Amino acid sequence: MRKSAFISTLGCAWIALACSQESDSGATTDLAARGKHYYQNVCIACHSADPSQNGTLGPALAGSSQALLEAKVIHGKYPPGYSPKRATQAMPTFAFLAPEIPALAAYLANGKP
Repeated sequence: MRKSAFISTLGCAWIALACSQESDSGATTDLAARGKHYYQNVCIACHSADPSQNGTLGPALAGSSQALLEAKVIHGKYPPGYSPKRATQAMPTFAFLAPEIPALAAYLANGKP
C-alpha cells in the first residue's frame, strides 16, 4: 500500500471513529429510536400506534416508567402501589424484551409516535 493511500485510509477511519462518538443526547435519541422500533413491532398489536392514545385492547403507554414496563412486560405484574388503567389481565409477558426496557421507556417518555 502506498503511503498516501495508507494515510487516506487512516484519516477515513479516524473520521468514522470520531463521528461514532455520540453525545449523551445522541445516545438518548438512539435509545428512543430503538424503543420505537420495538414498540412498533410488538406493542401496537394491542396498544395504539400513537402511545398517547388508547389502543383496541391496551391503554395509552406514553410516559410509562421503566419500573412499570419491567414489571408488566417481563413479569406480568404491576409495581407496588400502581393503579392499573384497565381491569383486564389480557397482556401476555414478553421476556425477550427485558434488555430493551430502557429503550422502550426512553421512547415512551417522549409520548409521540
